[in-house]
Amino acid sequence: MAELPKTLEAAIAQASVATQAALDDGFTRLQIELAFPELKIMPLAEQFIQAFEDRGDALRVFFPDAGAAALARRDWGDKPYPLRGVGELKAKIQPHETLFIFVEPSSVEVNQVEELCNEAGARPVIFLNPRLEDVATIGIGYAGRQLRDRFLSTLEPCYYLRPLDNAALYRSYPAGWQVWLEQDDEYTLVAEQPEKPVGDVLDQILMKALGLESPENSAQASFKPPNRGLFSGLKDFIRALNQ
Repeated sequence: MAELPKTLEAAIAQASVATQAALDDGFTRLQIELAFPELKIMPLAEQFIQAFEDRGDALRVFFPDAGAAALARRDWGDKPYPLRGVGELKAKIQPHETLFIFVEPSSVEVNQVEELCNEAGARPVIFLNPRLEDVATIGIGYAGRQLRDRFLSTLEPCYYLRPLDNAALYRSYPAGWQVWLEQDDEYTLVAEQPEKPVGDVLDQILMKALGLESPENSAQASFKPPNRGLFSGLKDFIRALNQ
């Protein structure tokens, strides 16, 4: 069982291993999400992609636009693989390419991203910290439902880490979704399940772990954990990485 990482560097290493395991098992559309609001994507992407650089020019890395791609080319130096914005003319997928990584694609580019994925066919695609499902952009009506059913629902979350107040939601393929609780400055695994726990389900897991749930008040109780700083090692690393 994978342990909750103590640094961002460890999380990136875990994400690389989980991604490779999912690729080996035949998954072709993978999603990695390190859900830290203060995290800058470029240093994260540069470190994550290093695990796949041995593919050379068979790897293609996409950014939301040409400006972000140009920034990566400037800051990362010479790379053996192309760095392109999804809307660039040079973004056309080539026959020899075997792996595609999208860095923080947003709902603004979702149609272009879907087209590129269709061009990729059965070749694997990795989404790093995607922001594709913005209701304000893709809508909640028929078109939005179609997009979710046709494309967004095909993405397999192979690595996920989100700090919560006094807890964390975590997944590292092939393990299931895990809820970890901070107790006495240590993190303890309190639940694991095949589906991502959200909303009331997640609240109930945390309430039960803290002994707040009872038959009389479970329906009315509301989980309100203390507002404490979490993952200090991760946050210190993020701070250093972003400087």
